[in-house]
Amino acid sequence: MESVRAVAEWPVDNAAVAVVSAAGAVVGSAGPQQREFKLASVTKLLTAYATLVAVEEGAVEWDQPAGPEGATVRHLIAHVSGLAFDEHKVMAKPGTRRMYSNAGFEVLADTVHEASGIPFAEYLTEAVLAPLGMESSRLAGTAGAGAVSTCADLARFAAELQSPTLVSRSTVDEATSVAFPGMSGVLPGYGYQKDNDWGLGFEIRDHKGPHWTGENSSPATFGHFGQSGTFLWVDPDAGAACVALADRAFGQWAIDTWPDFTDAVLAEL
Repeated sequence: MESVRAVAEWPVDNAAVAVVSAAGAVVGSAGPQQREFKLASVTKLLTAYATLVAVEEGAVEWDQPAGPEGATVRHLIAHVSGLAFDEHKVMAKPGTRRMYSNAGFEVLADTVHEASGIPFAEYLTEAVLAPLGMESSRLAGTAGAGAVSTCADLARFAAELQSPTLVSRSTVDEATSVAFPGMSGVLPGYGYQKDNDWGLGFEIRDHKGPHWTGENSSPATFGHFGQSGTFLWVDPDAGAACVALADRAFGQWAIDTWPDFTDAVLAEL
């Protein structure tokens, strides 16, 4: 794909991208596919997927109590538990505000750990990383922002998100549909969004603006970006997903670059 060659013009030292079809094939790539990058908040996609496995296994239930009083696993994973961004401090009643929370994902991982009896990093490896052959991926820090991976590994994960094998299609569909609709909130890096829609761990494009995906990304697009200069989106209408990893922190360069890059990929598809 000609569009992926634009990664060479990004103002970063190292970047890798891959475009993955709905059939799971890598149809375009550029940059070092085996180089390890810090994922930052793209980690949340892996944590969310491990939680989906835990739910299907019966280790946890969406509506079981977890976190602040009145909150559940569903509240935590959808960023409506009321926990602060990076503190285990209650800022709102559960289910009343969309408050993006790293702390909430730490509690989520602790809940899976307690229910399964397996430390969360091990659970993630056993439930998701190993079965998908993501041998260069690991949780090296918090469940909200501490994973390390490669573009090649995340391309495998992007294929799984489009054609699930570890959980049912219905579970993925639920996770990538809006949970607690009508919630406003702040999308980190982009400011206040009137309809700050999220699924169960997956951010949903809908009609947000500004946004890190493209102008032509479908409203059904879901995924996540990370402050380390990373993103993963799946556009079901386009029948494709895209992974991009870089070694420069998110900033104006990403705001300027990512949407045009995404639109170029979509146009070529």
